[in-house]
Amino acid sequence: MTREGRRHDQLRPVEIVTDWVEQATGSALISFGGTRVLCTASVEESVPRWLAGTGRGWLTAEYGMLPASTGQRTQREASAGKQKGRTVEIQRLLGRSLRAVYDLKTLGEHTVWIDCDVIQADGGTRTASISGAWVALTLAARRAGLPEPADLVGAVSVGIVGGEPLLDLDYSEDSAADVDMNVVMTGDGRLIEVQATAERVPFSRKELDALVDLAAAGITEVGAKQREAVA
Repeated sequence: MTREGRRHDQLRPVEIVTDWVEQATGSALISFGGTRVLCTASVEESVPRWLAGTGRGWLTAEYGMLPASTGQRTQREASAGKQKGRTVEIQRLLGRSLRAVYDLKTLGEHTVWIDCDVIQADGGTRTASISGAWVALTLAARRAGLPEPADLVGAVSVGIVGGEPLLDLDYSEDSAADVDMNVVMTGDGRLIEVQATAERVPFSRKELDALVDLAAAGITEVGAKQREAVA
C-alpha cells in the first residue's frame, strides 16, 4: 500500500467538471487528487501567417502555474519577463499530444488555442493538463461545428519510489522518486510520448516496460472519465 491507503496501481480520485468557464468555447476543470488544472479551448477564425491560404488549421497550447498553486508563492513569469524552460517544454508537449490525434487539414483555416492553468499543484500537473485539454478540445470542436479529435489522448505519471513502481505520483512521491516518468497515450493504446528519467538510480528495460504497462492501465481509467465528461 502507498500513503493514504492507495495501492501502488491506484489512481488518485479523478474528477472532471466541464463548462467551468462560460466564455470559453470548451472548458474543463480536472483534478487528480490535490492537483487541479483549468483547461480551456478557444477557436479563432485565423491561422499563423505561414499557414495562410493553405486551407490548413493550427492547434497550439499555453501552460502556466498560478502564483498560489504551490506551497510557496511562485512569481508570475510575465513579471520575470520570460518563460521558464519547464513551461516551454510542457507547452510543446501539450501541443504535440493533441495534434497527434487531430487532422489539421480538416480544421480549415482556424486556430485552436489550448490554455492550461494550474490552480493547485500536487504532482502530475502536465499529465493532468493533457487529459483535461483533450476534454476541452473535444467540447470546443463540437460547439464550433469542427471535427472532433480522431482518438482520445490521456496521460498519467508513474515512477519508482523506494524500489516500488507507483502510479500517479503526488508531490511527495515525485520528490522522492528514483525514476520519474510521464506517459501519453491514445485511447487505443498507442504511445504518443514517454518521458522517463532516472533521478537517482538507473533502471532496466524490464522496469521501463513494467512502468509503461502500469501507466497504460491508469490511462484506461482516466479515459473512461474523459469519455464520460464529453458524453
